[in-house]
Amino acid sequence: MSNIKNVFDISGRAMAAQLVRLNTVASNLANSNNIATTSEEAYRPLKPIFKTIYSDKLHDNGIASVDAINVRELNREPERVYMPDHPKANEDGYIFNAAVNIEEEMVEMLEASRQYQNNIEEYIYAEVCVVRSKARASIMFESSNWLHRVAVQSYMRCE
Repeated sequence: MSNIKNVFDISGRAMAAQLVRLNTVASNLANSNNIATTSEEAYRPLKPIFKTIYSDKLHDNGIASVDAINVRELNREPERVYMPDHPKANEDGYIFNAAVNIEEEMVEMLEASRQYQNNIEEYIYAEVCVVRSKARASIMFESSNWLHRVAVQSYMRCE
């Protein structure tokens, strides 16, 4: 359980989770051209692990969000390429390319950045709604004061 109170907490947690996702994509893309001598040394892509976090008062408000709780290495085999003249080639003449699928990472990056952007827009919209409701409350308070003054003045004229 977590202390999620409002839409700002939900958006903030979601943006933090998408930021972790974008950072893993950046790391995977940066290491996509790494070459190793053995399969064990080859770079393997990273993926975040997400968990749904529920509000302490879930039954009352139904609020939930997401957290990135861990980052794990995928168990994906690197590509073995025969290049006997390469300085990192093993005794059999093979090198091992990073097990990163660039197209998959680009799609992941687009999706994460869109979700991040959606959460920013939701956060901004919620902020605008709060500001507008405070402005309306202020106008209503001023209006009620004005009505009160008019009523008092009318009452005094009647006496």
